[in-house]
Amino acid sequence: MSTPFYVSPQQAMADRAEYARKGIARGRSVVVLTYADGIVFVAENTSRALHKVSEIYDKIAFAAVGRYNEFENLRIGGVRYADLRGYSYDRADVTARGLANVYAQTLGTIFSSVGEKPYEVELVVAEVGRTGEDDQIYRLTPDGSVVDEKNYVAIGGSSDSIGSYLGQRHRGGMGLAEALRIAVDGLARDPNGGAARTLTPGQLEVAVLDRQRFQQRKFKRILGSQLERLLSGDETAAAEDQAADDSE
Repeated sequence: MSTPFYVSPQQAMADRAEYARKGIARGRSVVVLTYADGIVFVAENTSRALHKVSEIYDKIAFAAVGRYNEFENLRIGGVRYADLRGYSYDRADVTARGLANVYAQTLGTIFSSVGEKPYEVELVVAEVGRTGEDDQIYRLTPDGSVVDEKNYVAIGGSSDSIGSYLGQRHRGGMGLAEALRIAVDGLARDPNGGAARTLTPGQLEVAVLDRQRFQQRKFKRILGSQLERLLSGDETAAAEDQAADDSE
């Protein structure tokens, strides 16, 4: 009688983590960072139908890298959780921390399940507060771990290199144009030290949680001429576009 093949639980978990990590690393990165009036999300994404950045609730947004079908299932589940909780209790009871805990439980259960592969996704859940000190950014890994990030985070692709770059250049009180420029420069960097790429507006997906918006929903996508002006550093013109959009 043959001896059953044995793998220690520690080795099995390590193998599953490595499998998920390799899948995530193949995706293009997403950067999330704070600026004076809120939180900006910047993803390298040429698709206008398959979003990496999405709204979850009034002041909460979601960003992800990895397998689209897997993180889209998580996004939909998050929207349903937020809608149900806001309807059953109060809209103020829907928080990024609560949503991050729900995602952590889901990812942790899938990761430790023997019957299915781990999700190849990495998530960011962010909530804009009344002031910059109240902003919240949570990063979730495939095993369900939650990291409370401060000011900036990069996920997917060459996230370590981009995160180091952001740490050197991010500062409090930046305008949106400056924050966007730093994020794009970080995404365009070559982690091996080569020449940086040039990323055009058509290659970027950009959105903000803007605490200055008078609407209850603070999420807004930055598109077209407004994105072009911001990338050129024209903060005033971009602000004019924002005011015109909000007045509609």
